[in-house]
Amino acid sequence: MVFPIDSEPYGLSYKEWTGKWWQWALCTPACRNPLTDSTGEHCTEGQNGPVWFLAGTTGKTHSSERNCIIASRKSILFPIIVSQFSFSEMPLIKTDEELISYTARDINQCSLIEAFVDGLELKDLRKYRVQFGPFELSLPAGNIWHVKPGVTKAVSDGFWVFLKPLNCGNHTINFRGIEPNFQTKVTYRLTIKSKS
Repeated sequence: MVFPIDSEPYGLSYKEWTGKWWQWALCTPACRNPLTDSTGEHCTEGQNGPVWFLAGTTGKTHSSERNCIIASRKSILFPIIVSQFSFSEMPLIKTDEELISYTARDINQCSLIEAFVDGLELKDLRKYRVQFGPFELSLPAGNIWHVKPGVTKAVSDGFWVFLKPLNCGNHTINFRGIEPNFQTKVTYRLTIKSKS
């Protein structure tokens, strides 16, 4: 059900896919951003290619229940709990090493990670920790972090699930994570539909 952590789905590593996820998540303006979506109405924003991205939550929205229709034969990537910082958000940080260390700080103290697909608990989730960066990130005007738009360097760290395509029909994905300064709990009710 889950791609191995050392695999390269569709020719890219887990690290590279998480970078693509962040660019997707942060390039969408705040007014329709999937991270702040409480119903799933924005789940189709920016979706293209073989992998469908599901959103976690932000500091202002710890819990969310979303409904989403996904085309068949799409793999699914989502963060259980992750941390991401860029030089734009943290102007006092000057080196790559400092940014990497700062981003890892709370993830190192993560006390709970869990994920379920259709009631089946996914095991050994701690081996799916992905640390990536610094990588180039382009922030648009009106971004959800409310920082100056433009290109910056960012670092990501956290726990991810990369699912192989689900069968057509209805599915439920639940995931939850807790670290010292943040917690998240998300339910997705998915309908996988074949193209007509």
